[in-house]
Amino acid sequence: MKKGKPLILVLVLFVVVAGMGAWFGLQHPEDEAFRADVIAEMAGDGSNEQFSRAIDPYEFSFPRDYGPHPNFQTEWWYYTGNLKTKTGRHFGYQFTIFRRALDTGKIPGESDWRTNQVYFAHFAVSDIQEEKFHSFEKFSRGALGLSGAQAEPYMVWLDDWQVFKEGEEYVLLAKEGQVALQLKMTLEKPTVFQGDDGLSRKSEDEGNASYYYAQTRLASEGVIEVGSQRFEVTGDSWLDREWSTSAFKRGESGWDWFSVQLEDNREVMLYQIRYKDGGISPYSSGSYIDASGKKTHLTLDEYSIEVTDSWKSPHTETVFPSSWILSIPGLNLELTVIPLFNDQEHRHSFNYWEGAARVTSDSVNGYGYVELTGY
Repeated sequence: MKKGKPLILVLVLFVVVAGMGAWFGLQHPEDEAFRADVIAEMAGDGSNEQFSRAIDPYEFSFPRDYGPHPNFQTEWWYYTGNLKTKTGRHFGYQFTIFRRALDTGKIPGESDWRTNQVYFAHFAVSDIQEEKFHSFEKFSRGALGLSGAQAEPYMVWLDDWQVFKEGEEYVLLAKEGQVALQLKMTLEKPTVFQGDDGLSRKSEDEGNASYYYAQTRLASEGVIEVGSQRFEVTGDSWLDREWSTSAFKRGESGWDWFSVQLEDNREVMLYQIRYKDGGISPYSSGSYIDASGKKTHLTLDEYSIEVTDSWKSPHTETVFPSSWILSIPGLNLELTVIPLFNDQEHRHSFNYWEGAARVTSDSVNGYGYVELTGY
């Protein structure tokens, strides 16, 4: 894949390729020649006019909005977290399931294999002590129970990677090869509706927006397995939920996203959308959540993100920023964010950086996650 494309565009092309192979049954979706042909076709005049768009304010309702929104083209369930053993050994993790709709209509034909929904997932464990990044990818059609999502009871899954609600707890299970994660998570603070009460605008164009909520503090406990070693861990997780049809426009190269969980029970989320010419979109935004759970929306002129170092991947030769100062003057808050180790780069169908980070300041410390796309 070409560097510099926004993650969402590359993701879209990839899952469409996977989905078209699954839908029509023409070839195995991993066939490189078939994939290249479809990418070339989809890079042209593909239309998504039949899908709903995030335009008006939305009345969120649970459990309904835990589940899928098939009238929108793209959706994700995005868990990240920092976990430790009793002796202080640190792990980060990421577990993401994406849903991508190919069409809103009924798929013709009688085969149970036919579907207009494709699911795609990433699972990663960052072993901080060993500076090892274990990263895995899966995709599947949304048919025959192979992958899917439902609101009640809440469950999202792709093969044996899954997250579901059990009583008041959320259970996350993922295993690939010799790496496994089993977590139980409990929501400790109210759900946060990002942007304008959950409508997160990404540009001035109508409909270039998403519906976006987050669970910013999920007390977590469970087990991580790496090779023959088994670690009991506790810590905090963060869930990001978004669905949209057209959240970005041409001219944008990628984004930088930060989630911060401070030791005094406050959280910060900031992101900036980068233009290809080096500028930053004025529709970049963020939020500050105080210890009681009250959210303050932050516009771009209320915070700054300063890059203070960089790292060149030995695998892809991509240069990523690797240290930042996040400043929110109105809250008298300045945070230094540094990855717990640099080599947390996903290298699958598309490349991006997402990893666990340490957060420090003059008054309070914490941990977080950073996502970097389009470099």
